[in-house]
Amino acid sequence: MKLTNGFDISSSALTAQRFRMDVISSNIANADTTRAKLVDGRWVPYQRKLVVMEAKEPSSFAKLLERSMQGESGEGVRVSRVFEDEAPFKQVYNPTHPDADERGYVEMPNVDLLKEMVDMMSATRSYEANVTALNATKAMIAKALEIGK
Repeated sequence: MKLTNGFDISSSALTAQRFRMDVISSNIANADTTRAKLVDGRWVPYQRKLVVMEAKEPSSFAKLLERSMQGESGEGVRVSRVFEDEAPFKQVYNPTHPDADERGYVEMPNVDLLKEMVDMMSATRSYEANVTALNATKAMIAKALEIGK
């Protein structure tokens, strides 16, 4: 086991959570964007984006157990993909809006600010937990170096 495995694992998680927070911020910023992209000559609202993370080296539980018994540790996490939420767009009645249809309804993005804030809090807590783990690893290495004095 390398001395810096804890740093590697925590730093990969910090990077992944930071990316997740960036995507959530983008969702919040575009919560009212009715013209995100042009599809077949028609403007389509912004679609909420979601982040999927996975282990850098996906393995079965048995393989992970065997590796840990040999003194090896995990590799951390990575963002495997970002995809658009397929939930339907919200229909809002606003006949004065420039994107309103003939009935006066506007298609709004499928972004729910409450969900986004909960996701942001979760990502922030995960980020903070990984900072704490990083600091604990640093403190343990510092204490180990003091033993030799």
